[in-house]
Amino acid sequence: MTDRRLTGIGVSPGVAVGPALVVRWELPDVPQRVVEEDEVETEIERLHVAIADVQSHLEDLKVRAEERIGPDEAKIFDAQIMMLQDSEFISGVERLIRENQLCAERAFEFKALEVRALWAQSASERLRQRIADISGLQVRVLRRLLGEPVDPILETDYGRPVVVFTRELSPGVTLQFDAEHVAGFASEEGTRTAHAAILARSLGIPCVMGLVGGLARVASGNEVVLDGTHGSVLLDPSKDEVREARARERRRRALQRQLERVMDQPATSQDAVTVALRGNLDLPEELDAAVNHRAEGIGLLRTEFLLIGRAALPSEDEQARYFERVVRRFAGQPVLIRSYDLGGDKFPAFFRTAPEPNPFLGWRAIRVCLDQPRMFETQICAVLRARVEGDARLMLPLVTQVEEVQRTRELVAAGIEDLIRKGVPTARELPVGVMIETPAAALMVDQLAEEADFLSLGSNDLTQYTLAVDRGNARLADRFTPFHPAVVRLLKQVCDAGERAGKPVSVCGEMASEPLAAFLLLGLGYRALSVAPPALPLLRWLVRQIDIRQATLVAEAVLAARKTSEVTKLIEEGVAPHVDLRWLEAGRLPRTKRSATFKA
Repeated sequence: MTDRRLTGIGVSPGVAVGPALVVRWELPDVPQRVVEEDEVETEIERLHVAIADVQSHLEDLKVRAEERIGPDEAKIFDAQIMMLQDSEFISGVERLIRENQLCAERAFEFKALEVRALWAQSASERLRQRIADISGLQVRVLRRLLGEPVDPILETDYGRPVVVFTRELSPGVTLQFDAEHVAGFASEEGTRTAHAAILARSLGIPCVMGLVGGLARVASGNEVVLDGTHGSVLLDPSKDEVREARARERRRRALQRQLERVMDQPATSQDAVTVALRGNLDLPEELDAAVNHRAEGIGLLRTEFLLIGRAALPSEDEQARYFERVVRRFAGQPVLIRSYDLGGDKFPAFFRTAPEPNPFLGWRAIRVCLDQPRMFETQICAVLRARVEGDARLMLPLVTQVEEVQRTRELVAAGIEDLIRKGVPTARELPVGVMIETPAAALMVDQLAEEADFLSLGSNDLTQYTLAVDRGNARLADRFTPFHPAVVRLLKQVCDAGERAGKPVSVCGEMASEPLAAFLLLGLGYRALSVAPPALPLLRWLVRQIDIRQATLVAEAVLAARKTSEVTKLIEEGVAPHVDLRWLEAGRLPRTKRSATFKA
């Protein structure tokens, strides 16, 4: 980093120019303050004003969420609104003020802590699930009582969208805001494959992660230029630097418009090999983008958004409505619905048990689903109902044992019987596939292929677990690469196993959205790639420029390489005859046989 330029990792492309807003999401420090007896009623009045303001704020957020992601998903705010209307809870805070002459914020904090402890020890699962809501209320109400913004991004008015700086960007924070309020995101932690980064790309908001130590260099109100394509943040830019940044963004958008011209052309290579290009979906609002970018089905429908901010699990009806909606939009094309990939950095607060030393190697993904069969059965039944409308399939994350597939099939059979008994329309069969995300799964992929109906490669986690490199650790970003020889060999092993078993194999990790990596995957034999919808035009254009036979020869050479640098060099040399990547970086499409109609 220089005096004015912070360097990180570009995780969501685009340029954002605007004032910085440094946001810290921790619980505020509450002073130990008592009030005089004649001030008690004033404190109670302060309490009720704060509660009314926070309730109004939450209701506004709910309305915005309904417009953005639909009424079912907007229910994430209901639990906190209802708690603010709980007369027993509020009267308990009032008693603390009257009997102990505490200030309103101190009384609210004490009561919230008391309720949290009581619910945590309760035998009622419903009460334990509401702990997340009391935590959310603590932050919002205490901020209001202390004179701080309830939600800094929404309540800070610089007259234009801000560039949010935070230590760690969570998926929940990313979901809450849009381009109306946020021009860009920047965080000290995280890498390109962090889940918040994937979400930022899907929302089209520029984002830079891995700005180690950068938070201390920025103050709210400072003008900044964030470049999510190249991974940099420029502090206090001059007028000329702002003009240049905006010119880069115009070139990027111009390139995107050129790429969109190929959307209606088949993803067929120069030597007549057709590749299926599908979309990855995080949120309902991405559905239109996937359709508009001509996704040929959905290769990864994430379901975790159904849990964000919720006090309880979504019902079967709610899940079925969402799955059916997606399946109908992709009639005749596959929609791979991933079961809840809970755990790691995606555990909703209400679902947490005792803290784990290493949650990414702990109770997560398919392990949680099989250990909570009622929750899993509900989701399976929703998928079965959606399959009546089209080609819905169930995909299992982090599978490491054949038994996990077999137990899931038993739950599917039970779900079919249950729906038939209830008279609910249901599919009589459901394809069940597995995600290959660990060395264990890759090494026993032949056995998994026998049990599963299809395979899907999760390149992000497979790279992470194979190399023992945390995908979210910015300090190790240069070591996190799918071009490591060990990862490349596992990629080939998985593809070959699917071919031997006659089972479809696809890639749904972010690896497929990078031109060099996509070239390698096609050379290794993959013929179905799934990426975030905005990446589909470039991927389609790339497929149309290359020769798969040449990519296959390059892949064979790569498999013999001993160093990551050798792998990268071989791929770059293999791509060069087809695509000059320097033109893409300059915002132009190269003149090639199939892109000659585009102006360079």
